[in-house]
Amino acid sequence: MKGPCDLCGSSDGNHTYEDGHSYCFVCNTPTGATEAPRDTPVQVRSNKMPKGSIDAISDRKIERATCSKYGVHVIYNEQGAITGHEYPWHDAQGELVGYKERVCATKDFYAPVGAPKDTMLFGQNKCSGRGKYITITEGEVDCLSVAQIFDRKFDVVSVRNGAASALRELKQHIEWLEGYDQIVLCFDNDAAGKEATKACQDLFSPNKVKVVNMTLKDPNEYVTKGSVKTFISEWWDAKTYTPVGIVKVSETWQQVLAYKNTKSIPYPWVGLNDKLLGLRKKEIVIVAADTGIGKSQAMREIQDNIINSTTDNVGCIMLEESVAKTTLGWMSFAAGRPLHKELDTITEDELAGYWAKVVRDDRYVLLDHQGWGQNMDTLKARVRYMKRSMGCEWVILDHLQMALTAIAGASGDWGGIDELMTDLVNLVHELDIGLIIVSHTSGERNLRGSKGIGKAADAVIFLERDKHEEDEALKDITTVVVDKNRWAGDVGTACYLKYSRATGRMTECPKPIGGQEADGEF
Repeated sequence: MKGPCDLCGSSDGNHTYEDGHSYCFVCNTPTGATEAPRDTPVQVRSNKMPKGSIDAISDRKIERATCSKYGVHVIYNEQGAITGHEYPWHDAQGELVGYKERVCATKDFYAPVGAPKDTMLFGQNKCSGRGKYITITEGEVDCLSVAQIFDRKFDVVSVRNGAASALRELKQHIEWLEGYDQIVLCFDNDAAGKEATKACQDLFSPNKVKVVNMTLKDPNEYVTKGSVKTFISEWWDAKTYTPVGIVKVSETWQQVLAYKNTKSIPYPWVGLNDKLLGLRKKEIVIVAADTGIGKSQAMREIQDNIINSTTDNVGCIMLEESVAKTTLGWMSFAAGRPLHKELDTITEDELAGYWAKVVRDDRYVLLDHQGWGQNMDTLKARVRYMKRSMGCEWVILDHLQMALTAIAGASGDWGGIDELMTDLVNLVHELDIGLIIVSHTSGERNLRGSKGIGKAADAVIFLERDKHEEDEALKDITTVVVDKNRWAGDVGTACYLKYSRATGRMTECPKPIGGQEADGEF
């Protein structure tokens, strides 16, 4: 009840409360049962003394009965307008330690001076600590809203300091919260609230947590917009949280069908297809060889085959060569001969004709790595752009070790490889792309840098050739060996490829025997 103050003469600044004490908000003086001298400094008054009175929070449509249950006070100015709210804080023993104040005009909060760190959740002192349900909200007004929606019959609490403190506060009270059969998380439907939900949902016993999927921002919005029935429906529809990765076998049928219907596209060589059964999205394939064996040429063969056998775009991150050299390699395929040997003699018009054949569908997308900036996050961002903006379903990274210099420099200390490979595994699943990575080797069939490269990959292919072979029939023949095959399991020598110096192409050939290529099947 508001009324006059005998000390300062205000006509309505003095507020009288149910327990008999009064407080004047004009001269900041308690009177009546708690009367104190006029010159008592404000900062030494007990912070258990509320400035306001228990009343409805009209602008949030919170009823007086709800505020009364939770001990929430409302602060008025002389014109009778609400200027703030006061929410009681209690220590671990349930003793009132002060009021958290919300200033309506600025939306600032002021915690009780000297409040201990182990204070209760807001509203915890009004709950039984056991029963069927306990609902946890992100803020006090939302706590009041949920309680009011259910006629103040359900136990509802709120964290004291918003979404950012939710995990820490709930950890403090986990034993108390576990006393309920169901813990219903009802944090705000925004980025911060979703992050808080994600952080807290693994805290509790299995099958105990439910998460409310709200269509509006927070519980109070349902109250202010008259959508209480909608909230009640969404609250009862809250799904029991199951940790990510935990799936009942009865829920796997759609995954089985998706696996059955996984689409594969062919490699350009029959023997490799027989082993790996083609290329698939959401897989990482490592193609590894020593320097100078022809890894980049093999990549061009794979790129060309994707272009000719599908309608997909191909993203090409060729870190060892310029975009001009990469494009010239594709133009050589169109010409049927290695154009880099003719640059001094070929005319611009003829060159332009081959270039036009390569770009006619504009399905190759390249990274000009000179503008990359030597940053792995940027590289991953470029892959995302290739998929989301340029429609690339397949990405070629040539080569891994050069990309890793962005993490480890040129020292040979490849400590970032495992982390990078994990990031790339997540990336191919996120983007639903196929990723083919060229890797250097260190010794026979050893991937340079870390065993983590092979572990993360779905397939590992080694290209082997004796660069110093004197036999002309053998020096241009590459053996293709499948060392890992997660999809089909079949490993070993897949095929043999012969490089033609006349056409600049790698084509499948029979197994070489002695000083000649054998006749017969590949």
